[in-house]
Amino acid sequence: MKIKKGDIVLIISGKDKGRTAKVLKSLPKEGRIFVEGINLKKKHSKPKKQGEKGQVINIPGSIEVSNVKLVCPKCGKAARIGYIIEKDSLKNSKKQNKFRICKKCKSKV
Repeated sequence: MKIKKGDIVLIISGKDKGRTAKVLKSLPKEGRIFVEGINLKKKHSKPKKQGEKGQVINIPGSIEVSNVKLVCPKCGKAARIGYIIEKDSLKNSKKQNKFRICKKCKSKV
């Protein structure tokens, strides 16, 4: 999955289309993410102690990762994300580094 926790994303479909927000949590196996202030659900909580009142809390629900685009920190535009693999410069090293890149400005994300 190309979207990670802490990324800024643009919502491209659904009731919150056009809004940008930060990713709170990603679930790669399910292909879903939790985005701050997007797809809010109401949760009713009971009072824990005597004299306390119950309350209704808004919590973000998960959305499909295909409904968002990553906002590139360099160019500031919503873009598709690709990968680039760079080999280590040492002669005997077989280590490869994998980086995400913006498809528009070709910079590392």
